[in-house]
Amino acid sequence: MKKLFTLLLLLLPLSTFGQELKIIETDIFTVGYSEALEQPVWVEYKVLCPNGQAERTGMDFYEDENIHTSDDDDYSNNEWDKGHMAPASAFSCDKEMLKKTFTYLNSALQHEGLNRGVWNRLEAFERDLGNFFDVNVRIDVIFGENAQVLPSGATVPTGFTKTIKFDGKTAVFEFPNEKISGQRWIDFIVTNPN
Repeated sequence: MKKLFTLLLLLLPLSTFGQELKIIETDIFTVGYSEALEQPVWVEYKVLCPNGQAERTGMDFYEDENIHTSDDDDYSNNEWDKGHMAPASAFSCDKEMLKKTFTYLNSALQHEGLNRGVWNRLEAFERDLGNFFDVNVRIDVIFGENAQVLPSGATVPTGFTKTIKFDGKTAVFEFPNEKISGQRWIDFIVTNPN
C-alpha cells in the first residue's frame, strides 16, 4: 500500500526568490514548496478523474509533519481561500485520492473572488478537456515585490500563471490574486493554443 505521500523529498536546495524550495512528488501532483513563504511556488498535475464523483464533505486541509506549511490560522477571518492548486475535482475518483489534494502543500492563499469564480470555471474546462485528451497542467505561483505577509506568517501570492497542455497544444493564463467580477477565464489567456 502506498503511503499518503510517496515523499520523494528531493531536498535539492533549489532557490527561487532567494528561498530554498523543497520538491515533493506525490502520486497525483508534484510541488515546489517554500517553507519560508509557507506557500507552493509551483504545482504540476495531470487531470486523472474528469468525471469523478467522490464527495468532499467533511474533508479539511491537513499539515505535513515534515514540511513547514501554512495552516488554518493563515486563512482565518480574511478574504483568502484555501485554493487547491491541483484541484480536488480533478482527483475525485475515490475518497482516498480526493483526500490527497487536501494537504497544505497543495493550498495557496487565493482570493475568494478568484478561487470561486473564473479559476473554478477554468478547472471545469480542464476536466472537460480530460474527457478527450491527456491534460497536463502547471501552476506558477507569483510573489511580486508588494506581496503581503500575514501576521500568521504566510506570504500572499500576487498572482498565478496556469499552463494547460493538451492534444499538442498549450494555453497559458495569467490571473491577479484579487476579486475578479464580471470576467470570463478566457479573458486571462496570454497564449492561445494553436
